[in-house]
Amino acid sequence: MATAAQAQPTPTTTDPVERWLARRGACPQPDVEKMGTPSPSLRATGSDARRALTNRANSQHSTGPRTESGKQRSSLNALSHGLTARTAVLPTEDPDTYQRHIQQFLDEYAPATPTETQLVHEIANTAWRLNRIPFLEADLLSQDPNPQTLIPQLASLGLHGARLSRQFQKAIEQLREMQYERRRLERRQLHDAAELLIRHQHKGLSWEPSDDGFVFSKEQVELHARQLIRQNPTYYAGNPRFHAAPPPMGAAF
Repeated sequence: MATAAQAQPTPTTTDPVERWLARRGACPQPDVEKMGTPSPSLRATGSDARRALTNRANSQHSTGPRTESGKQRSSLNALSHGLTARTAVLPTEDPDTYQRHIQQFLDEYAPATPTETQLVHEIANTAWRLNRIPFLEADLLSQDPNPQTLIPQLASLGLHGARLSRQFQKAIEQLREMQYERRRLERRQLHDAAELLIRHQHKGLSWEPSDDGFVFSKEQVELHARQLIRQNPTYYAGNPRFHAAPPPMGAAF
């Protein structure tokens, strides 16, 4: 049983801070010199220790690929970026060949508007990337002729090829739809201009396509007017509509 001399005196102050300091002073304090400096692992909390272990473990994997297959995958990553990069031409590819490739698509589709031109360039760039895939596959097989070890890399190229094929087809469909609508409107406007020219000719009046806002040349309109008359001479020769006075400039008829 503890004696009265061993019992700790009860603080008489009512200030909670002073009471805490008095109790702390009455408790025996550890001798730091005898204990020595605690090691970092003892000072660290549980989460800090786990974080340090994780960082050390991750550092073992930050030295890059070590095996031949790993080096091949790393090399393929650099090449496959060319299939999704903003710039279609890789530094190892010939810019002149690329320009001829683009020009072939421009000649084939003959874009007439900035939007059509943009779509043609998208189609050509997608085709350029698609054409690159067989060379990437051949390069992989030349490094390791065993297809079993190249399944992940070849599968990745296959996915890129499928994506690019869908993109290529979608851009072609958009371009064809846009050009079809533009040409349909152009044919309708040329037909209207030719009939307006025929009405002026029947009245012996001179007329220019630009008088009514048409962008066609006089030769284009005259050629189309002759085609209309040749296809249906009775209609254009006997219809009173084409012998009446032409409508006012810019008016619909």
